[in-house]
Amino acid sequence: MSPTADNLGTTSTPAREGAALREVIQEKYGAAARQARLPVSARPSCCGGSCGTGASADPISSNLYAESETAGLPTAAVHASLGCGNPTALAELSPGEVVLDLGSGGGIDVLLSARRVGPSGRAYGLDMTDDMLALARENQRQAGVDNVEFLKGEIESIPLPEAAVDVVISNCVINLSADKRRALSEAFRVLRPGGRFAVSDVVLRGQLPEAARRSVELWIGCVAGALGEAEYRDLLASVGFEAIEIEPTRIYRAEDAEIGLAEAGLDRTVAAEVDGKVMSAFVRARKPRSAAR
Repeated sequence: MSPTADNLGTTSTPAREGAALREVIQEKYGAAARQARLPVSARPSCCGGSCGTGASADPISSNLYAESETAGLPTAAVHASLGCGNPTALAELSPGEVVLDLGSGGGIDVLLSARRVGPSGRAYGLDMTDDMLALARENQRQAGVDNVEFLKGEIESIPLPEAAVDVVISNCVINLSADKRRALSEAFRVLRPGGRFAVSDVVLRGQLPEAARRSVELWIGCVAGALGEAEYRDLLASVGFEAIEIEPTRIYRAEDAEIGLAEAGLDRTVAAEVDGKVMSAFVRARKPRSAAR
């Protein structure tokens, strides 16, 4: 059975395939958490390869944070970063705000958010993988941060009440969801009226080759499950968001795609068909102030 999709991305996946996908994602990211204490050159990347340094570094998940941001953070939090952007740098967080990070992994964006909202604010991290949650809580302990709480759960069913947070962030996770409409609806639900949706994600600007779109390895690596740009806008609007903006932060060329394609076991010649059609983007939206609590 194939996913329900248009010619750009995947909005929802049948229940059986969705459950299987969650299992594979949990296994993949659990392994990444366990390896987070290895040297940088040995850690797994968001797109299945090694996120090393130099020319061989993964083009999606490398060089996302300034040294001034990672200074003072536990090394394992930095090594476990498997995202495609830096939402905390673009979300314009203010002291006293409450932030929720969907798919918080090793906790780097939660810890950075906690710094920005200060002791009068709070940062929640939500993840479904036990190994990642254990790593994130250890990173929190080492960082000595008190205004943080890590929750276990899925982004399609957030374990927080309505209107609980001011800002929802995420880093290359919504594209992994088997039911993106539900995930975005949940983000809308937990935001307070006037609250902000501010996520980094992979977005498509054209039709991917069938082999790439259907590769589970690429899906886990932020590509095959990505929405098209127009589809992302429409989906956000359909669940109630307004002031929707999609700002490209990196556009990937054929040479960038070769790394992920090789790791997924696909012919590198497919890279030419991917050229310019995949981008990391910062996606902004707002819950209307008149929205019912």
